[in-house]
Amino acid sequence: PYFFYVMGEGRWMSADRWPPAEARKVGFFLDSGGHANTAGGDGKLAAEPPSADADGFDELVYDPKEPVPTVGGPICCTGNPADRAGPLDQRIVEARQDVLVYTSAPLERGLRIVGPVSARLNVSTSARDTDFVAKLVDVHPDGRALAVQEGALRLRYRNGLTSPHLAEPGAIYDVVLDMRATALYLPPGHRLRLQVSSSNFPRLERNLNTGGRNYDETAGVVARNRVHHGPTIASSLEVYVVD
Repeated sequence: PYFFYVMGEGRWMSADRWPPAEARKVGFFLDSGGHANTAGGDGKLAAEPPSADADGFDELVYDPKEPVPTVGGPICCTGNPADRAGPLDQRIVEARQDVLVYTSAPLERGLRIVGPVSARLNVSTSARDTDFVAKLVDVHPDGRALAVQEGALRLRYRNGLTSPHLAEPGAIYDVVLDMRATALYLPPGHRLRLQVSSSNFPRLERNLNTGGRNYDETAGVVARNRVHHGPTIASSLEVYVVD
């Protein structure tokens, strides 16, 4: 029933179900010293949960007037020929303070990701509503950071589209960002990266953070958004791996 092409490996594979029966779910845990902003920060992806003495967090300041620009990905039909789709280099985005970047160590062995991808995050905000956007990125040895997949969640819909609830400022919510699926092989020396922000414009509508209807509002609110991680409140990137 499933016939798929593994990017980075140049091979076709087949499976009787999705994800494939031989795929195993693997979590890569977010960790930092509290400064995961930009690719030059201290954000890490690790195979084991953080062993710090206490839980920590990283904070980004999201201003609807200055959203993170869309660079590649599934963008279409904006009317601007400069807006290109596909796996474009993310380094210009990852230089922004309102983008959190978590990167693994260089892979010692190849990693074949086949199946659904998701980001399970413990988040909080100073606003009544905001967005969280996650990108899966393949970092090449030469530094290129190519986008692979992405997903987003408007926090009021954390319990589903039919059950919207505004956020309590400062409260921590365990949310899952569906990043759809992929089939990708990362050779030894490559690094796996998760990018977290609160906007991706113009592909996604900006959340004005007011808790209002958004579509008929003009004034926004700056939100201080946090991603929490640690030994008791883990956040992770979840993928399926075929050995």
